[in-house]
Amino acid sequence: MKEKIAVYPGSFDPITNGHLDIIQRGLTLFDKVIVTVAVNPSKNALFTIEERLEMIRESVKGISNIEIDTFEGLLIDYAAKRKACAILRGLRAMSDFEFEFQMAMMNRRLSRDIQTVFLMTGFRWFFISSSAIKEVAHFGGKIEGMVPEIVCEKLKEKFKSIKPAKCRP
Repeated sequence: MKEKIAVYPGSFDPITNGHLDIIQRGLTLFDKVIVTVAVNPSKNALFTIEERLEMIRESVKGISNIEIDTFEGLLIDYAAKRKACAILRGLRAMSDFEFEFQMAMMNRRLSRDIQTVFLMTGFRWFFISSSAIKEVAHFGGKIEGMVPEIVCEKLKEKFKSIKPAKCRP
């Protein structure tokens, strides 16, 4: 029987507990999830690709059937190269849906062999985004419990010249 592989792409700048929720739930549907960081030179990321990969690896340590990777170019080409049957995406709100729906339809047009699977973000993480986490951390707000500990520490390092993010209660 063929292994069911899903690609979970994103910028993961940084990875949040909402992302981890999607990864863990994706593993209940697929044999393997490839978490892949999109290389997008036009985006102004806070963390380097290497830092993001490190935080993801640390965050999923101990969870089996996960691979961490990066890709550049068309996602659908990457998914085909990795022999994935699906692209895994998380949705928080209607605004997410509009963008994700467009991308799913374009990917469907480019390849009918790879499905897009949407998972609603767990209610507990519905309000969390990487952008919001960075903003709260930037101004010294408490981010513990919304991101893995490694992310909290890395954000604290990035913003040490301002006001350190609170990682502990």
